[in-house]
Amino acid sequence: QVQLAESGGGLVQAGGSLRLSCVASGSFFSLNAMGWYRQAPGIQRQLVARITSGGLKNYADSAKGRFTISRDNAKSTVYLRMNGLKPEDTAVYYCHAVVQVDYSDSRSYWGQGTQVTVSS
Repeated sequence: QVQLAESGGGLVQAGGSLRLSCVASGSFFSLNAMGWYRQAPGIQRQLVARITSGGLKNYADSAKGRFTISRDNAKSTVYLRMNGLKPEDTAVYYCHAVVQVDYSDSRSYWGQGTQVTVSS
């Protein structure tokens, strides 16, 4: 079984910064793509940023220029640095990973989510 544990959410004023972390634990061969999604009340969960095992990144338009995704494969960790936060960034942020559980099987996992609240 694989677990994803997020941390780093909280309450911040508009214009502030936060760094989210997500650590994968359990038994697996490797981590493929990892990413961050967010879900605000009444809105479908949306991609924020994604990074492949080779380091290729893509961002939602709302995140470009303000958020940076990175990963440390040795620590099985993905990060999301968020600068210039806006009230509309308020949401629960979820970590997602495609995990190679053995040489022939990959599975999708989600973290429990971490709340980010940006006050105006």
